[in-house]
Amino acid sequence: MLIAFNKPFNVLCQFTDRSQPARRTLAEFGLPKDVYAAGRLDYDSEGLLLLTDDGILANRITDPRHKQAKTYWVQVEGAVDEAKLTALRQGVRLNDGMTLPAQARALPTTPELWPRDPPVRYRKTVPDAWIELTISEGRNRQVRRMTAAVGLPTLRLVRMSIGALELDGLAPGQWRRQQ
Repeated sequence: MLIAFNKPFNVLCQFTDRSQPARRTLAEFGLPKDVYAAGRLDYDSEGLLLLTDDGILANRITDPRHKQAKTYWVQVEGAVDEAKLTALRQGVRLNDGMTLPAQARALPTTPELWPRDPPVRYRKTVPDAWIELTISEGRNRQVRRMTAAVGLPTLRLVRMSIGALELDGLAPGQWRRQQ
């Protein structure tokens, strides 16, 4: 079984949380029993999370050797220019080494997404923009670190697809079985 889930902002990619105070988890969304997250999406990120009850499938989705492409829409602080996009496309040096080259493009308009709760802080003196970034690695907080490394701190991060599987109209907290 494979489940596509739109993980809301500030929800853990697990079913329990032992921290105090407890944070929101996957347990509140009525997901089928015996599924678990195939990979991670940070607590403060949103969008497509795949869940499965099949260990072999989970490994195929998450193992870096399979280089599963993951596409994100990223709201960044600052002005996006071709030099910053080129740096992302060539790979960025992070404290744990160079990233693989990414696909990066500026989105021409603000994408139509659901409102985030709480909303992203708006600052009228600091511009923001949206980029689409596709990576085939899965380092800890990689997209946020990559955009920061080129001078574009991330304000909002939404995963739109993993391989051929897309968020495709799921509202935050909604899920569907995949074929």
